[in-house]
Amino acid sequence: MPEGVETRWASAENWKGEKGAAAQANAGRKGSAAFVLKAGEEKVLAEATGRSGMVRRIWVTLGDRSPEMLRGIRLDMYWDGASKPAVSAPVGDFFCHGLGRMATFENALFSSPEGRSFNCCVPMPFRTGMKIVARNETDKDQPAFFYDVDYTRGDAHGEEVAYFHAHYRRENPTQLQRDYELLPKLAGRGRFLGVNIGVMADTGRYFHSWWGEGEVKVYVDGDEAFPTLSGTGTEDYIGTGWGQGQYAHLYQGCHVADHEKLQYCFYRLHVPDPIYFGQDIRVTIQQIGCWGPDTKPLMHNAGKPIYLAGPGLREADLSESGNTGPYGLFERQDDWSSCAYFYLDKPESNLPPIEPFEKRVAGLGH
Repeated sequence: MPEGVETRWASAENWKGEKGAAAQANAGRKGSAAFVLKAGEEKVLAEATGRSGMVRRIWVTLGDRSPEMLRGIRLDMYWDGASKPAVSAPVGDFFCHGLGRMATFENALFSSPEGRSFNCCVPMPFRTGMKIVARNETDKDQPAFFYDVDYTRGDAHGEEVAYFHAHYRRENPTQLQRDYELLPKLAGRGRFLGVNIGVMADTGRYFHSWWGEGEVKVYVDGDEAFPTLSGTGTEDYIGTGWGQGQYAHLYQGCHVADHEKLQYCFYRLHVPDPIYFGQDIRVTIQQIGCWGPDTKPLMHNAGKPIYLAGPGLREADLSESGNTGPYGLFERQDDWSSCAYFYLDKPESNLPPIEPFEKRVAGLGH
């Protein structure tokens, strides 16, 4: 047992995690289990000052778990008095519930045992303080916000201990041959911990053709035109192959696989296979699809240009007399979103702020 380390839980029963101050409402008989987070309101969920420590577990459940709420309640986390949050992400996407959809899953760092809750056990160290804030950016009240932030105070952190960060972003649609950035170029020294990704494929233009041929690229420490690390395909990156069904494993998974709507949520956690960087990092994934014998004539008859994967934008001839085979790789534009996790040697990063609520929630009706 470490000397001088104390355990604290922050919740609606003890907002400040104070010693001997929990569960006082209603004579201690479950008087303050949850709170209402009103439209436009923000609430400090946990705060500690003047000592080092570590956030060890966060649990949340919400009465309203609609897509609007999953993308409209924003979590911001600050370390050591920083003015810019190290974590700024929608509550759903931060906890691996992408696309405004709840799912049952468990991995090494996040879980939702029955698809109604949000759990995170990523270690989040701080040296002089921390603050975790929830902001309701929707125009509706969140009727029931239950939570726990479990942390310790007095942990000793050496110089090698880095700060946890998370970065959310979305592109709708992505741009032809401009790879989607899971993590824009980040300056500093640290470790890329992983990412969860949401894809809503454009069935209006590409029908039910396969969307996931794109490769993950990791540019580290001065890489420019070409990366040091490269994957071989989207489903390959998350440990499967030849398409993507529903599964949830320790370090990789696809916990939403809606083959009818072509909507997918999936993750990869680089826990046993760390990705370190000494000066900078950038992580991307390509938007490349594959037509098949069933979708090729549909795409041809739609009359919209389809471009071959490769150098430049070369239009594919999908007609019966064309020179393309029954299967072929092509450039795509779809709706991609993600939340990337990483450790950095400082409590603030050079990454841009999160996009407005209206852009995060647009087109999420299920």
